[in-house]
Amino acid sequence: MGKKAWGGRFKKSISKIAEEFSESVSFDKRLYDEDIRGSIAHVKMLSKQKIIPSKDAEKIVSGLNSIKKEIESGKFPFRQELEDIHLNIERRLIEKIGRVGGKIHTARSRNDQVLVDIRLYLKTETSEIIKLINKLSSQFVTLAEKNIDLALPLYTHMQRGQPVLLAHHMLAYYEMFQRDSERFKDCLKRINVNPLGSGAGAGTSFPIDRDYTAKALGFNSVSKNSIDTVSDRDFIAEFIFCCSSMMMHFSRLSEELVLWSSKEFDFADLGDEFTTGSSIMPQKRNPDMAELTRGKVARVYGSLNSIMTLLKGLPLSYNRDLQEDKEPLFDAVDTVKACLELNTEMLKKIRFNKSAMESALSGGFITATDIADYLTRKGLPFRDAHEVSGKIVGYAEDKGIELEDLEFKEIKKFSKLIEVDIFEYISVQGSIESRKSYGGTATDNVGKMITQAKRTLKNNK
Repeated sequence: MGKKAWGGRFKKSISKIAEEFSESVSFDKRLYDEDIRGSIAHVKMLSKQKIIPSKDAEKIVSGLNSIKKEIESGKFPFRQELEDIHLNIERRLIEKIGRVGGKIHTARSRNDQVLVDIRLYLKTETSEIIKLINKLSSQFVTLAEKNIDLALPLYTHMQRGQPVLLAHHMLAYYEMFQRDSERFKDCLKRINVNPLGSGAGAGTSFPIDRDYTAKALGFNSVSKNSIDTVSDRDFIAEFIFCCSSMMMHFSRLSEELVLWSSKEFDFADLGDEFTTGSSIMPQKRNPDMAELTRGKVARVYGSLNSIMTLLKGLPLSYNRDLQEDKEPLFDAVDTVKACLELNTEMLKKIRFNKSAMESALSGGFITATDIADYLTRKGLPFRDAHEVSGKIVGYAEDKGIELEDLEFKEIKKFSKLIEVDIFEYISVQGSIESRKSYGGTATDNVGKMITQAKRTLKNNK
């Protein structure tokens, strides 16, 4: 049992099937860099505090740097029987520098060690995700600025409602993903905490300096309760929730891209680079990248459900169940980063069909609300104005023509308040330009929002 770090009190070797069942190095080896960084900071602190001799610390640090090179060159001998990345590195260190390598684990446990690794990993990944969100957000702003003259129907209940600028629609997604960015930034505050020094859950009897390791590793604060620290995975659950919220926004975007690229809508062309064909129908161009993005939402939701279910019944402090936190976390990270990168590039290729959008604006009595607003401004209570507008719509529908095609004498008979200037308000452009309320779709408003968004993104770099 000597090969096991915990084998001293055992008389029999662990079952091979149990060993295979319980290993995690197959997936947690991706934390090698964080594990080595955490160990180097820990060992330097032990030396500073005179817990181990400085010459031993120097040997350990040199050995760890050598191991990092081995891993990155593909020469490191990962061994399943050593369970995880922590023991694989520790055992290799002892092989390289001798028994002094065993001092690396002084004043720490794998319980706090693994949390150092995960928190360092998530610090890096969260910052990278925020950068990728800003790139995607920038693409929405670019599309808005480039297509400021295009309008399309606003849909409610999947029915044509009112005319809006396409730029306004694009900025709606900008706002969604900026909220996602803010959520990740806030989450980062709770990720960026030093757990090292909590030991197995009771702390340590050695005179360690936790502030030193926090500073060395770039953590903003030190955890306050050793029991809570080693059992805490709230920050992982919160991170995956942030991922899930963003993937929900991706799903909505994907659904619109699927609809808009269909011949029924024909609002958008996603280009050959981000579509695929059919193995049987030669004419097909399928929006597979949008569909796959929509489908990958299920994976991230599954990761959130997995971590929440994992945590729900665990007593304090550490339990081996918590080994299962990494795979859903890694999958969520990989999935959202892939979706961010792909969709940013896909939006660079998208082209919009102005004639199809204009055609959609010409049906459905899309400026009916503007008649009601017009009458309300003339003094008619809105509910009465709404009824009058509805009657005008019914009349136009019976005649098979659009509102703007009605003659003044026809529309006048529905209300004495109606004057010839009503046609200024029931045109598509007139309707759009009348929506001047803050956050509305009027061109001037949207132009200001584009400028503000560009300034925000520049400051976020």
